[in-house]
Amino acid sequence: MRAEFTTIPLIALKRTLLDHRFSVAPMLDWTDRHCRYFLRLLSQHTVLYTEMVTTGAIIYGKGEYLGFDEAEHPLVLQLGGSAPDDMARCASIAQEKGYDELNINVGCPSDRVKNGSFGACLMSHPEIVASCVENMKASVDIPITVKCRIGIDDMDDDEGLTAFVSPLVDSGVEHFIVHARKAWLQGLSPKENRDIPPLNYERVYRLKEQFPHLYISINGGITDFSQAKQHLKNVDGVMMGREIYSNPYILATADADLFYVADGAVISREQVIHQMTDYIHHQVAQGVRVWHIARHVLGLFQGQVGGKIWRRYLSQNGTGKHNNPNLLLDAYEQVINAQEKALKFGQNG
Repeated sequence: MRAEFTTIPLIALKRTLLDHRFSVAPMLDWTDRHCRYFLRLLSQHTVLYTEMVTTGAIIYGKGEYLGFDEAEHPLVLQLGGSAPDDMARCASIAQEKGYDELNINVGCPSDRVKNGSFGACLMSHPEIVASCVENMKASVDIPITVKCRIGIDDMDDDEGLTAFVSPLVDSGVEHFIVHARKAWLQGLSPKENRDIPPLNYERVYRLKEQFPHLYISINGGITDFSQAKQHLKNVDGVMMGREIYSNPYILATADADLFYVADGAVISREQVIHQMTDYIHHQVAQGVRVWHIARHVLGLFQGQVGGKIWRRYLSQNGTGKHNNPNLLLDAYEQVINAQEKALKFGQNG
């Protein structure tokens, strides 16, 4: 008989003081609650962010977009919006739901976000962001942070970034997560804005030098923990996004490598699969499709023998009519067979 579903154990937290030394970026359509549960299995200390949720979705969706498992803590809700009253209302709802912190999106360059008057376009309107912060802080007692770019369009120098940050410091923001690329709001797609504008880490470092009392996290183009450690010599925190999603198992050593947890045992891929299978059984019983969860673990064997077989099996067998809660176990059996064959014949890939 299958054991009853249990959540992963929580770590002791101070709700108002998260250790942002390392975090996983909010990624639209990717860092949903199922993805976050999976990532939390790999690291107990990494700070996780929701995908961006708009104020309209929260207010008119009656909170349905704010669900999470208690095991996901420490957890930050990223809000998209620019109306101070709506931001404050959503902040209050989020605090009631149990989020540890709130983050304002001032970095997304998509047309949909721009048409809603939030995201990266707000970098040219720091007074609006400051007003949002003030209203939110009057409504909640959890921290309010801001995620932004180093600039937008022709606002591409240290002075422009300082002009954006200074009013927000006055409004009470103490933590900025800075994506070290500027955003071109005209002429580049959101995907192109993740790669084409050049990275400028030095500007983020100089921002920390200018505001030494602020907590500054850096984001953009970081692909491994050795790079993260180099950045931590100049800033307070590092945020990684796409690399974690495509190769999530690197997160398994975060507690030991970045948070210096002495007994930070590294969970095995097999243990992850078994715990995720328990989670899937629980979710399927509530009407969730297996693929909505399995799609987030496609990269679990990235760079390993059997990695392609794992991805192919999940993709071919997880998207059809059958809602098999043992999908990961069945895929893992295929991986084990491939690894045994590789070992027998001395293959390396």
